[in-house]
Amino acid sequence: MNSRKQMISRQFNRSAAGSYDRHANVQRTMADQLSQSLLHEFSPKADAALNILEIGCGTGALTERLANDWPDAIITALDLAPEMINAAKHRIGTVCKGSNIRFLSADIEEWAPIAASGSFDFIVANACFQWLSHPVDTLFHLRRLLRSEGEGMLAFATFGPDTFHELHESFKAVYLASGKVPQRHGLSFNSTSEWNYLLEQAGFTSVQVARSIQTEVFVSPSEFLHAVKAVGASTSEAAVTPGISSRSLITGMYKEYKNKFSIPAGIGVTYELLFIQALAAR
Repeated sequence: MNSRKQMISRQFNRSAAGSYDRHANVQRTMADQLSQSLLHEFSPKADAALNILEIGCGTGALTERLANDWPDAIITALDLAPEMINAAKHRIGTVCKGSNIRFLSADIEEWAPIAASGSFDFIVANACFQWLSHPVDTLFHLRRLLRSEGEGMLAFATFGPDTFHELHESFKAVYLASGKVPQRHGLSFNSTSEWNYLLEQAGFTSVQVARSIQTEVFVSPSEFLHAVKAVGASTSEAAVTPGISSRSLITGMYKEYKNKFSIPAGIGVTYELLFIQALAAR
């Protein structure tokens, strides 16, 4: 595991003890919508013996839904962070006794290339594909893992580029006011057209994308950033910029955010949610 993935794993290990579930409201919404879309594609009665791979199972919110919707399915639930796996095992052991679930602590980008071809009927992932370092290579291997090419399906929910646009606009204003080149604070997210291209490059067909916007309300920008950190998603692409301190950046961002994006209850935070399905090419 490289240093970037080790850092991501450490972040999620810290949040697994309880802070993730307390703050992951949007991720739960995504899991609900994703599981509902899967029910339209795979009938619980007709497809009782499905073999399912879940990538980035986290604390098991989607795993629980999969186990309840397909109680006879064989589920492999994988996550990069061992403490997330432990939290998911605890959740499933409490509410889904007897489920045929194998938990695996692994990096999907290292595990998928060595996993057996044609192992799964469908592959699902919620709020984790934004962490992929090599998406085309990984998607290629995921397509290989699907059974019955042309029928096996990949379904995932992720974030679009409008996510946290208020935060990025606020940081940008501070950089420009200081005469500096703006830096990106937080991850960059692929657009729908970019995901279409990546999936087609990896050999998938019949790509379907649904998009929705969700807004959360926080008392202040600091409370918002605390919630982001609490779910383990505080990674930043920004480099140190000479001539402007971290404190000045944060203070200025808070001011810009409040000035531009205040609402009666505090400040608004936008999430662009993408729900994507694709079939393995024949």
